[in-house]
Amino acid sequence: MKSIPDALQSIAVTLWAGGMWIVGFIVAPLLFSRLGDRALAGAFAGKLFTTIAWIGIGCALYLILFRLVRCGAGSFRQGFFWVTLLMLALLIAGGFGVQAILESLRAQALPKEVMESMFRDRFMTWHGVASVLYVIQSLLGVFLVVLHGKGR
Repeated sequence: MKSIPDALQSIAVTLWAGGMWIVGFIVAPLLFSRLGDRALAGAFAGKLFTTIAWIGIGCALYLILFRLVRCGAGSFRQGFFWVTLLMLALLIAGGFGVQAILESLRAQALPKEVMESMFRDRFMTWHGVASVLYVIQSLLGVFLVVLHGKGR
């Protein structure tokens, strides 16, 4: 039987990677395809991405600390540790760096929607950067699940 910390490690991997996949590749596209208002769909999707980002930070911190406590310096020789750390770095860069730029562009566009303003091109570029970071994180999430399953 697994210990509670081991079980929490499995839950953290599942919650983080699975949550990213569900939000980014199922829920957000559904919002844009089902809601008639793209700005409203974007606002909902943004809230979901922010929520999963905070969940990801919590999961990443637990996973990193768990490995450091369990394996000590041996953690630095584990792919799982480095994938987790890289995912966290991308999460922070995208979730707080790029998102801050997107929010600034939205604010500058007011009273118009950003896609109807002169900031549209810049917004689309930065949104593309955020999307690429998210896809990379999601692919790394696959490796995280596989490495966890192998106990590495």
